[in-house]
Amino acid sequence: MSIRILIADDHPIVRRGLAMYLAPQAGIELIGEAEDAETALRLCLQLKPDVLLLDLLMPGNGIDVLRSVRQNKLPIRVLVLTSSEERAPVAAALRAGADSYLLKDSAPEFVLDSIRRTAAGETIFHPRIMPLVTSALTEISGAEQLSQREREVLMMIAEGASNQAIADSLGIGIKTVKTHVSNILAKLGVEDRTQAAVFAWREGLQKT
Repeated sequence: MSIRILIADDHPIVRRGLAMYLAPQAGIELIGEAEDAETALRLCLQLKPDVLLLDLLMPGNGIDVLRSVRQNKLPIRVLVLTSSEERAPVAAALRAGADSYLLKDSAPEFVLDSIRRTAAGETIFHPRIMPLVTSALTEISGAEQLSQREREVLMMIAEGASNQAIADSLGIGIKTVKTHVSNILAKLGVEDRTQAAVFAWREGLQKT
């Protein structure tokens, strides 16, 4: 099954360049383009892409798009692709729920690989911003760092569900579940599923 991608960037040359490179790639389907935040959110609601390639510096603010995607609980993986490599936008994107964060000077092959890995549930950061990511994450609580899907997995862990049960319930592969679990443990700073479950109960993240 192809990864359905929506490109959101206010520069036509960037959208055109991404489209020309990504369209011929195996397993990739471009389903739309947006030049501003309002259009990006509308297309997210309408088309529900698997991955949103999101620039932060666009009319209407890319961060607001990211927040709206999370608030609407859309099953979309968000890969930020931007020129912003200062601490403030990196921290804002992470707090708003970005799954991955790349810079526009990334090699095309790295962008393509990151799209595929992000779609599979991984979190990818451009090497140059890793110090900023580490710094920003120290100021964000463990629960805030979790994506919507990771929160769903954590709630099921708290209920005692196995990886296979989580995969069956959410309609995802067992490998993807394992990736989510690893990300959850790392983000929460805990060593095992039991500690993650305790965290979920303490923070009131379990299902009601």
